[in-house]
Amino acid sequence: MYYKSPLNYVGGKFKLLPQIVPLFPEKINTFYDIFGGGANVSANVNANKIVYNDINLNVVNILDTFKKNDTIALLEQIDSYIEAYKLSKTNTKGFLKLREYYNHSEKDPIVLYTLICHAFNYQIRFNNKGEYNMPFGKNRSSFNDALRKKFIDFVNRLHDINILFTHSDFEEFNGVQFNENDFVYCDPPYFNSTATYNEQNGWNEDDEKHLYDFLNLLTNSNVRWALSNNMAVNSMLQGFCDNGNYKIHKFNLSYGNCNYHKKDKQSDDCEVLITNY
Repeated sequence: MYYKSPLNYVGGKFKLLPQIVPLFPEKINTFYDIFGGGANVSANVNANKIVYNDINLNVVNILDTFKKNDTIALLEQIDSYIEAYKLSKTNTKGFLKLREYYNHSEKDPIVLYTLICHAFNYQIRFNNKGEYNMPFGKNRSSFNDALRKKFIDFVNRLHDINILFTHSDFEEFNGVQFNENDFVYCDPPYFNSTATYNEQNGWNEDDEKHLYDFLNLLTNSNVRWALSNNMAVNSMLQGFCDNGNYKIHKFNLSYGNCNYHKKDKQSDDCEVLITNY
């Protein structure tokens, strides 16, 4: 059984978990999920300890709140906002009113999560002012029974595992003293893609090169790692693999919104996992 995140993260790896997880080492002391996103991988890996990290503090706060609070209490809080603002698949005014409240309040993570559950495509996006600016998901999005069950299963899973949620730039992990049997997993923004996380130069060529440097340093320190990426859009990736003699594991099933990312929409070669072991 794999636990699916109740956060609909662009590029989420849930559908690929049956192919990704078996490629991980059997024994992992601390698992480092450097670009954690919706935590689909973190929640499903077998390790003594899990360090989830993401640069998006809002997402980190949501997941950390899930971890630290009782599931029933969280559900009651979500339901209270749904009732107070009469949220549904059709009440645009209620959604906009809650969004306005969130953007001018103390930024309660559960208010944000409730908004996400009623936003267009359940997406997460903020403007330059740090305000949540996704439009209403009219006739599509709601905290329905299926999402409620997914939420319960996932939050209970977080309660059962030893997981720590952190908020850092990936380069801050350069100073970490990794131990034997630690394992580093990276699912970075895909260089050259058109996804929302690449808006405003969110992930550029320098970032890509710095990530390669980080992974090469891990290799030189005998630390095992795996990198999820897309060979179709990233011309630098093949050279990185060749220079390091790294293994490329190609997947035979692309995750659902893969084509949404690609500038080269003619290519069917989408997801790969690159490893140094």
